[in-house]
Amino acid sequence: MRQLTVTIPDDFYETFVSFFKHIPNVSINEIKDEVPIWQQEMVLERMKNAKPEDYRSWEEVKKELDKKWNFNG
Repeated sequence: MRQLTVTIPDDFYETFVSFFKHIPNVSINEIKDEVPIWQQEMVLERMKNAKPEDYRSWEEVKKELDKKWNFNG
């Protein structure tokens, strides 16, 4: 048996699934990993309102966290 990962348009999903449901020994496992629209909008709004001083480098943040948690790794 083989496994296949397919990405299809939303409007074709029902047709696609209904076709494969009739094939013996086929299992369909749907994995939804897309970011919800409300979350996309929230991130875009935050990016729009961010100021240059809101951004810090990973190195700077890492040093701060290491100091806070006494981690010297």
